[in-house]
Amino acid sequence: MRAARLIKMVLLLQSRPSMTAAELATELEVSERTITRDALALSEAGVPVYADRGRAGGYRLIGGYRTRLTGLARDEAEALFLSGLPGALRDMGLADASSTARLKLAAALSPALRDAPSSAAQRFHLDAPGWYQEPETPELLPPLAEAVWTDRRVTARYRRPDGEVTRELDPYGLVLKAGVWYLCARVGTTWRTYRVDRFTSVDVTGEPFARASDFDLPAFWSDQAAAFTRSILRTEVTLRLTEAGAARLPYVTDRAAAEEALATADRDARGRLTATLRMESEEVALTQLLPLGADAEVLTPESLRRRFAAAARDMARLYG
Repeated sequence: MRAARLIKMVLLLQSRPSMTAAELATELEVSERTITRDALALSEAGVPVYADRGRAGGYRLIGGYRTRLTGLARDEAEALFLSGLPGALRDMGLADASSTARLKLAAALSPALRDAPSSAAQRFHLDAPGWYQEPETPELLPPLAEAVWTDRRVTARYRRPDGEVTRELDPYGLVLKAGVWYLCARVGTTWRTYRVDRFTSVDVTGEPFARASDFDLPAFWSDQAAAFTRSILRTEVTLRLTEAGAARLPYVTDRAAAEEALATADRDARGRLTATLRMESEEVALTQLLPLGADAEVLTPESLRRRFAAAARDMARLYG
């Protein structure tokens, strides 16, 4: 632990002209007294750490010293490609590897480019979860992430509506979608997708599996997401839309389904569109289409039309 901290301290000093004890203590999450002891240890080991005295003083490397410890380890290099996802790295237990990788990269840059990492961080930030929700990190995500990185088979228990099942999985990849983690895995010869928060136990067996060379995680997830969307859109709703209603439709319901419905819609003499829209259920249709108001009239199914009529009567009574 201390050796890793000393290496990070050298890399920090190599990437900046100088740093105060307080700044180093904050970066390394230790006390200033520990920084003083670590600086002395580095000096005794032959690393030319110089301490500037006084209130504005700090630590710096002298004599153009350059460490040779900037080569990236495999986990650091892999984590570097995810450095724009700080929350995801922390959830998967890769925060330390990512931090060390960024320090090594900064130390290897020329002085004129050393502000590039902070400059980029101040210009782009990815916040994956949706609004109005506080994402929870699944307890079993770190061991699953370890198995994914090392191509190790796992034995896991998974909670389904009809009870728990035990599965032996080859974990191929993890996907973070709108704040929810999913595992893409192979079970025998079948590919499956699992919600990570529904695993109740995960045992990394240590047995390696041979990863299929033609597996493409982004393409697999895209196909799975499209199939899932198609599977839940079981209700057909026929709508008569004004121009304003047609323009707003993709923003209140599934965009792909709305665009498909509008592309095949018929226009009447008054300029209104009659479109058939696939939706999840009548309950979802009522919730999503009500905001369109008089710009969208439900024609079929009749049961949904009656629901809209009842909602309109309730609103009229409420507002007089």
